[in-house]
Amino acid sequence: MTLDNKGETSRIPRSLARAMALPRPSGLALDWGALDWRGRLEQSLTQEIEQRRVFPWIAVCFGLGIVLFFQAESPALWAPLAALMLFTAAAVRLRHNLFALCICVGLGALFAGFSAGVIRTRSVDAPVLTRIVIAPLSGFIEAVEDREEGKRILLRVISLQGTTDIERPERVRVSIRKGDNLSAGHFISGTARLLPPPQPAWPGGYDFARDAYYKGIGAVGSFTGTVRQSAPPTSPDWSLWLAAHVDEARNTLTQRIASAIGGAAGGVGAALVTGKRGLIAEPTNDVLRSAGIYHIVSISGLHMVLAAGTFFWLVRALLALSPSLVLLWPVKKIAAVAAMIGATAYCIFSGSDVATERSLIMTLVMFGAVLADRPALSMRNLSIAAIIVLAREPEALLGPSFQMSFGAVAAMMALVPLMQWRRDEGAPSTLIEKAFSWAGRSAFGLITTTLVASLATAPFAAYHFQSLNPYGLIGNALALPLVSLVVMPAAVLGVLAYPFGLDAPVWMLMGLAVEKVLDVSAWVGGFSGSTVVVPALSIGALAFLSLGLLVLTIPASHLRWFALVPAGAGLAFAATPHRYDIYVDREVAGAAIRNGHGELSLVGRPSGFVAEQWLRADGDARNADDASLKQSARCDRLGCTVETSGQRIVAFVQEFSAFEEDCRRAAIVITRLDAPENCGATVVLDRKALAERGATAIRLGQGGLDIQSVRKGQETRSWTVTAKASPTSTQDRPRRARPVPEQDIPEDEISSGEPD
Repeated sequence: MTLDNKGETSRIPRSLARAMALPRPSGLALDWGALDWRGRLEQSLTQEIEQRRVFPWIAVCFGLGIVLFFQAESPALWAPLAALMLFTAAAVRLRHNLFALCICVGLGALFAGFSAGVIRTRSVDAPVLTRIVIAPLSGFIEAVEDREEGKRILLRVISLQGTTDIERPERVRVSIRKGDNLSAGHFISGTARLLPPPQPAWPGGYDFARDAYYKGIGAVGSFTGTVRQSAPPTSPDWSLWLAAHVDEARNTLTQRIASAIGGAAGGVGAALVTGKRGLIAEPTNDVLRSAGIYHIVSISGLHMVLAAGTFFWLVRALLALSPSLVLLWPVKKIAAVAAMIGATAYCIFSGSDVATERSLIMTLVMFGAVLADRPALSMRNLSIAAIIVLAREPEALLGPSFQMSFGAVAAMMALVPLMQWRRDEGAPSTLIEKAFSWAGRSAFGLITTTLVASLATAPFAAYHFQSLNPYGLIGNALALPLVSLVVMPAAVLGVLAYPFGLDAPVWMLMGLAVEKVLDVSAWVGGFSGSTVVVPALSIGALAFLSLGLLVLTIPASHLRWFALVPAGAGLAFAATPHRYDIYVDREVAGAAIRNGHGELSLVGRPSGFVAEQWLRADGDARNADDASLKQSARCDRLGCTVETSGQRIVAFVQEFSAFEEDCRRAAIVITRLDAPENCGATVVLDRKALAERGATAIRLGQGGLDIQSVRKGQETRSWTVTAKASPTSTQDRPRRARPVPEQDIPEDEISSGEPD
């Protein structure tokens, strides 16, 4: 008890009295008890509820359920649906208990995401080729993409000789070197060489087979001879008719834009409007990548926002010319409807790719909020868009496009307002002061948004592409104003003028701006260190960094500071990558082995694309044709050997007669042959083992070997195919490893993995 200044007694809390009775330490000390952690936490949670920041975690739980689905093996549909109904009923029953309600809704969203994955996988189920086939092929052309070396065609298969109805793919992607008269909708036939869609080149690498499965592509390859047009045996259905007409219109406009502009700028300008990137030469792609602005040539969020924004601004400005319309009609909502219609038409015309559809959904949600008199840009709307996108295409969660686009938008919405331009006291009075103030605010806003977006997408770029562009801030700051203020408005105007035949001057104007963008890209890309190759992030590093981004962007209170914990853990994992020491190709065409100097050495003849994937995963900037990659391997006609840093011998066997010596002295034997059963090597990766496990990677440690494979033994996935085993008796074993032509897959047959 104590007396206050009025002489009355007051009670001292027991915790404070105990603290006062203890001896005081010397120096400054922080009274942790006085911080009232519980009160601060309750205050933060109340703020989260008031600002509706609990809802976005539903989208996070939905995505977590999709992640769990892709870790499962052949899951049943009834189990997640039953769990979803159970937690939905529990949420209704416990709706008056806020904590229990949040738990039940979160678990219900998790199982809803799991169910969406099962339903989507079953809905796109189609045959996937399991072997190499060289046979007559016929079908309807669904889409055509012009490239420097020919055409790449998406073909809807009608017949494939040598296959049954059960194993014949519904769609294949094939290349044609000479096909000048071919266009979407034609029925063609010819002899084709088809392969199963390639699986990852290393555990954790880009999985083209999975992406192809969800796109309905069951094989890739090329026509080997003359391609003939003929009358179709049946009439195409409405979906094929619509897809063919849209693709033909896109190709016609692409050629018109490219010819009007000319040169490298023509291909880039056409890609900015139609999304057809085949006319962009690879050196131009490299320049855009090194400057960190390659995303501008992919029809995605930037293009959709600029196109819809242009429609919105034009319609609103035209309606504002009439005072009576402004007073009597909701001009803003009418402009929003026009922007939604224009964005939908643009999505259909640009090919309705996955990234474009995601951007359309986000745009429609934002303008729908305008119609409902809600803030257009809010974390709640972004969460709704994410749930819709993932419910429709759960596989998008695993791709760089979804991760980078939603990560960048969330970061900009949460962090850019915290770095707004702070005005000094007093508004600018003169016209010059106003101009400088506007220019300063615009430049500051562009720099902050670019910086925030670059930092938010850096973990995903490092994981998927193993590269960072340190000068991307400069490239985007210089190029995006041209794209936003000149290129995209000109693109919209050119598309509107195209039916009247008055579009040529517009394309020429747009081409001048595109040329300046390429000049800026070449200048920025010429800086030393413009592209930094980094080792591939581990799943743990990506998971922690992603969690840190979520905790940083979703909360509106001081709870966002907890993001430092997972972000710090993710950076620690990223700073100490556990590189693989041996990479083995899925067809055992070759391998990459770390030599005694700590660098990878190539043996065998892996394809250039596969070798590039291995090098990038290791953080090695060398090209696949670099002569230094062959120097550390000792090779003869029987095979190759490489000595690792731990003085282990790794043998790559080409001739059966080499097994006797290599199995005796090598710790690891790699071969496309069938190794003898009595081979004494610690690890034997032969044809049979790799056919079951796919591409394999090994870490050499002091305590043993860590072996990882694309497939875990006999696990099955809808998009994976296992090579059929051939006889393994002694008389049937080949004495020499055969060439592996199926490994020489042209790079254009495999998606570059760039964010769309």
